[in-house]
Formats: sequence, C-alpha cells, structure tokens
Amino acid sequence: MVKICCIGAGYVGGPTMAMIALKCPEIEVVVVDISVSRINAWNSDRLPIFEPGLEEVVRLCRGKNLFFSSDVEKHVAEAEIVFVSVNTPTKTRGLGAGKAADLTYWESAARMIADVSKSDKIVVEKSTVPVKTAEAIEKILTHNNKGIHFQILSNPEFLAEGTAIEDLEKPDRVLIGGRETAEGQKAVAALKAVYAHWVPEDRIITMNLWSAELSKLAANAFLAQRISSVNAMSALCEATGADVAEVAYAVGKDSRIGPRFLNSSVGFGGSCFQKDILNLVYICECNGLSDVANYWKQVVHINDYQKSRFVNRVVSSMFNTVSGKKIAVLGFAFKKDTGDTRETAAIDVCHGLLGDRAQLSIYDPQVTEDQIRRDLAMNKFDWDHPQHLVPSSPTASKQISVVWDAYEATKNAHGVCILTEWDEFKNLDYDKIYENMEKPAFVFDGRNVVDAEKLRKIGFIVYSVGKPLDPWIKDLPAAPSS
Repeated sequence: MVKICCIGAGYVGGPTMAMIALKCPEIEVVVVDISVSRINAWNSDRLPIFEPGLEEVVRLCRGKNLFFSSDVEKHVAEAEIVFVSVNTPTKTRGLGAGKAADLTYWESAARMIADVSKSDKIVVEKSTVPVKTAEAIEKILTHNNKGIHFQILSNPEFLAEGTAIEDLEKPDRVLIGGRETAEGQKAVAALKAVYAHWVPEDRIITMNLWSAELSKLAANAFLAQRISSVNAMSALCEATGADVAEVAYAVGKDSRIGPRFLNSSVGFGGSCFQKDILNLVYICECNGLSDVANYWKQVVHINDYQKSRFVNRVVSSMFNTVSGKKIAVLGFAFKKDTGDTRETAAIDVCHGLLGDRAQLSIYDPQVTEDQIRRDLAMNKFDWDHPQHLVPSSPTASKQISVVWDAYEATKNAHGVCILTEWDEFKNLDYDKIYENMEKPAFVFDGRNVVDAEKLRKIGFIVYSVGKPLDPWIKDLPAAPSS
C-alpha cells in the first residue's frame, strides 16, 4: 500500500488529503500536525474547520485509509510521498518584514524530513511559497541526506474556501512542477498517477518547478486585481450616480473578461490574496523590478482604501461621530460559507469604528466569540503565526459584545454594517429590526446583499457600496483625505 503523509492539518492539508483518501482507497493517507488539539478535533465529530461537504468525506474515510495523528516523525519516516502544508506567514520583523514570506516552519519541516527519513521520498510543496523555495528546500535535504534521495515537487493548491470540496473533486487544473531530470520526471509521474484516479488527464498540467511556484502567486494576484479594479470603479460609481452592479454586469458580458470576481464590496480578505501579493512585491523588489513591484502594491492599496472609505461613510453619515453609539456588525468571516476570519475586511472596519469609540455588537453564524476577540486584539500579520506565539487578547475591549442572533445585535443600534454576504442577512425581518433601532436608523451594506429600495421604504437610510447614494449621504465626504 502506497503511503502519503501530509505535514499540516489546516485549511489546505485536511481537505486535500481527505479527498485523496476518498478517491484512492488503496492509498493510506495520514495527516500529521504538532498541534494535539487540532488533531483531536479532526478525530472528533466537530472538525476544526467549517467547509460544506468536508464532514461527509472525512466520515467516509477516517479510520479506513485516512488518519490524523500528532506522531509526526513516525508517519513522515514511513511515507513515500510527503506533502508539506505548513503556514508561510508574512514576516513581522527583520529583512523583508511586512512583505516577505516567513519560511521558518517550512525550513524546520524540511530538516525534520531529512532527519527521520530512512528511505527515498518525494517531497511536495503544497503551501504557497516564494519562487525558488524548492531550491532552498532541496539544499537542506541534500546536505542532510545520509545517502537518501529526495525529489521536490511543487503542487500549489487553488481552493476557494466555501467551495473547497467541490474544487478538489472537479478542479479547473492540477499543477505539478518538478525538475527536468529523469528522477524529477519520475516523481512528477508518481504524483500525477495519484490525481489521475479522478482528475481527467488534460487537467493535470506538468511544468518546471519555478513556473509552478510562480503560477500560484500570479493566479491570486490576478484575482485580487479584479476585485480591486471593480472596487476602484465603485468609488467612481458613487461619485457619478452610476451603479457598480450594472457596470460590472456589462463588463463581465465581454467574453474576454467574464463575469467572475466582479462583485464590489468592502474589500477582499482571506489567507492568500494580500499575503501572496506582498510576497510577489518582495520578489520583484529583490530582482530589481521596482516598477512591477509598485504596480502590484496598488492592488493592496486600493483594498485598504476601500475599507477606509467604508468606515468614513459610516462615521460621516452618522453626524460625523459614532462615539458611544451602538453599531451592529453582521458578519465577521471574510466571506460566506466559511468560519475563516484571516485578513477579513471586518477587522479593519471594526478597528476604524472602535477608533471613533463606537460600541460594537457583532454577530456571525460561524465565527466564535473567542476568535472575534482574538482577531481584534492582534497585530497585523500575527494571525498566520501559531497561537502560542501570539500574545493573548486582553479580557477584551468593553466596546465589543459578541452575540448569537442578528436581532439581538441590532436591538437599540444606531447603525447596521453588513460585512459578510451570509444568505440569512438577505432574509432578515427588517421591519422588526427597524422598529427596535434608534432613529434615524442606518444600514451600511458592505456586500450589496439587501434590497436598498425596500429598506428605504421601511424608513432606513441605506448605503450600498458602488450604488447611487441615498439623498442623506449624497453631499457628505466620500473618502479619506489620505
């Protein structure tokens, strides 16, 4: 029986290995992690991550050919193929701080693999890593090899949270990058054979290592660029009376552009987009390509601008102060159908409102109070470092309450900010919400989920990103002066 081991039981490692186990019953798949509590969660009825369809896949395979263990060294030593899916956070200090990827966890994983291996192995980069990481890993493995041979492959993931199981089952493409040597191509063929159990051959693309590594960063940069492009247009739409949804629909009808990733919002979030663009910026700077670096920096700049603009709309609409006012925050995850809060726009919006001394009442159907409080107490980029290395949050700000019901969150509130596009927010009883709010009652829709005209008829003053402005808001300042 072929044995695969994956180091890292997170958002990528867990679902990817579960799908391999489901589609390849003759392969034994073990997911290992140094976090005992995370492994215990994978072995329980309440998985550590929420992803539609994941629970069913794990239930079908766990205990048969899918296992979760904290005995990292044993399973790495026994495996023929080792996937490495550890965090590659943005560096918070030292050379490249705020841009470069921190490869500390990757390096220690590579050293451990070299240390415990007793047989030849294929080592697969699954984490998003800077171009040329494979070369560095190769050096660590070959200098510590004790006569054992390692082949490094790059197999970047292209999962979207909320549809990860679907993406794994029917991927647009699977990329495998390897060395252009006989041994390298043999390793590529071995990994290709695993995916070929369920992925059509024309969707498994093989290439050199560096192309595979760069393809992942490029894909995320292009997707984020589309969101920043439509968000830049949303500011112009508000200034001119155009409707960003109509503009995006017209643009998306062009078959060269297509309709996806053209929804205007309060800003993109998630673990990849900002991190990967900053990484791309750093790589460009290191290679003397400052103009290219500046081009990609603007994608992140527009995203930050959009969040500032949203906070500014809230404060200026409410008589230029939210001090002491209760603001309901509906949604904290970075998008619907996930409990993930990494780089969520809600963090910056909440910080902006807290800075003006607002009282926040936060509700999200999938995010725990502990997670929300931790996120709001963290420094930038700390989210991607292990929890035990991050200072614990103070007994949370008195300005924040976290509730488990949208009606409780909005009761006696002056304003409502919708920051995640959960379906339930479209169908709330807004008559009831209006009745229980302070007047004038404001709704700031950062995801364009509500019917603004319907809400205006109830009595709300409504702001929707990129839509024609409510008469109340029209003559107020639109954007931060910086």
